[in-house]
Amino acid sequence: MYFAALLARTEDGWEASDTELLDNVETLSDLADLAREAAAEDDTVLVLIEQEDAWFGVVRIDGEEDPRIYVSDAAAAARSSYGEILLTDELLGREPGDDDPDLDALDLDGTEDGEDEDDDDPAAEAGVSGEIVPHGPVGDAQVLDDLGVSEKELKSLTEDALTEIAESLGASEVLETVR
Repeated sequence: MYFAALLARTEDGWEASDTELLDNVETLSDLADLAREAAAEDDTVLVLIEQEDAWFGVVRIDGEEDPRIYVSDAAAAARSSYGEILLTDELLGREPGDDDPDLDALDLDGTEDGEDEDDDDPAAEAGVSGEIVPHGPVGDAQVLDDLGVSEKELKSLTEDALTEIAESLGASEVLETVR
């Protein structure tokens, strides 16, 4: 089960709204645009996404700056459509466009189409062709430092991470209204 919410910082505190990301968003750029629409002026907007018991992500948008992203478990997120939005080449430390297979590097061992040579292939498990996505956190772990959630705290969050983040921000009540 997925949950996604926007938290927009205003003069009066945090305002929350839920969103159906799959209906409105196909790329990180779309997500940033959606978040900016929720902001009053150039205030901070947080997009909080979680897949229950698997992973969570935080995207921070401050005005027109590039989004800052943290994902708790990249390999788990890679198996999800929400996660694919967040796991950009830059976040994973790849050159843009590296996901195209290099024909010289392909293992042409004669297996027929549709046959799995190795069912334990971590790249296939992660849903990424030819690329291994790391298990564990990726991105900017200091994304919430100035808002009261340290890097150490962010990395230690597991179950119900979004609720704990909202509590640290003083936004737990507004988040619960959209949950």
